[in-house]
Amino acid sequence: MKQLGENAGNLEAAIEQLLNAEKQARLAGDVAATRNAVTEILRMCFEARAWKTLNDQIVLLSKRRGQLKQAVTAMVQQAMQYIDETPDLETRIELIKILNSVSAGKIYVEIERARLIKKLAKIKEEQGLIAEAADLMQEIAVETFGAMAKTEKIAFILEQVRLCLDRQDYVRAQILSRKISTRVFDADVSKEKKKPKEGDNVVEEAPVDIPSLPELKRIYYELMIRYYSHKNDYLEICRCYKAIYEIPSVKENPAEWIPILRKICWYLVLSPHDPMQSSLLNSTLEDKNLSEIPNFKLLLKQLVTMEVIQWTTLWDSYKDEFENESNLGKNLGEKAAEDLRERVIEHNIIVISKYYGKITLKRLAELLCLSVQKAEKHLSDMVVSKALVAKIDRPMGIVCFQRAKDSNDVLNSWAANLERLLDLVEKSCHQIHKETMVHKAALKV
Repeated sequence: MKQLGENAGNLEAAIEQLLNAEKQARLAGDVAATRNAVTEILRMCFEARAWKTLNDQIVLLSKRRGQLKQAVTAMVQQAMQYIDETPDLETRIELIKILNSVSAGKIYVEIERARLIKKLAKIKEEQGLIAEAADLMQEIAVETFGAMAKTEKIAFILEQVRLCLDRQDYVRAQILSRKISTRVFDADVSKEKKKPKEGDNVVEEAPVDIPSLPELKRIYYELMIRYYSHKNDYLEICRCYKAIYEIPSVKENPAEWIPILRKICWYLVLSPHDPMQSSLLNSTLEDKNLSEIPNFKLLLKQLVTMEVIQWTTLWDSYKDEFENESNLGKNLGEKAAEDLRERVIEHNIIVISKYYGKITLKRLAELLCLSVQKAEKHLSDMVVSKALVAKIDRPMGIVCFQRAKDSNDVLNSWAANLERLLDLVEKSCHQIHKETMVHKAALKV
């Protein structure tokens, strides 16, 4: 094939000879010869820098009757190497579009098509056409590609999610993010590399520019933080930062984990009180690294301790820290400061409900440093969200934190108390009997 190309000085004449050779090889079913003829035609067009001829030949060769799959695959793969060598952007886009139309609907070049679409989307994004880039990327469902490497699939889906977030399409971003299972990031890569069995799909190696699994994990959680920040879901943001914090490369570098641990603490404090928040709070307090940032350790301890927190004292201590925190004070602004005060009030109401069975609204408002109306509103909101049980007698101005008991509950409580009393009596009798026996033994001696 190369000799045919070298002998013919004229490009068109050389292509004509190679097309005849390709036809003979194709009709004879000679895969190797067909592939060689096709790739040689493309090479000659590229070396002659005849981009228009190259595009025409790609379309012509792909449409030939009974064209072999191997020849089309080789042609697409070779032409993809020439994309970065194109002289200008217009020629590059034209070549990508031609290759995209050739590979459309062909399952044996689906991976190549996905990579082409990704390149085209990147060009569109650089031109500022984010909506078009996002639409292009969404056409490809890489999760169905059996031969694509796992890391490349994840990287492609993450790119889809990022473009959706950039165009503020949060619903589609969430749908796409659910295609990635978080368990994938914790899988042991070394154990997964097994020799493929006969008949199995051979998984291609991921390109060099695809990030490793830990890097993809970080990218994934950073994108999810962007999504949850839009919804102001503090607990989920905290869980995302917690996952980033657990990455080995982050834990080894104090310059990286200290800012992340600070954010974990802030978002924990901002999260509404529930079992998940409590669990995360206690696990964070047990972290030895927290001793490196004593201010935040003290802040979390205040939330765990069953004592009323004075809002003014807390805000004076942490105001500068809160406002200097990037992605917290700047992005959320006054909303985050208001939410922080809400959390402190919620904590205080829960503490008061533990110590008081009944309390006047006036005294409750004094303890919360609020007006009676605001104290009543916050208490009502917590009762509605089932954070605690309380009843307000508005004419008397009394709040009752005790749950109303029916006759069965009272009887069960009485029976349990009686059982405890009898146990104590029995233990006391046993101790008296033991002391008597010891005393008698001492007298006999």
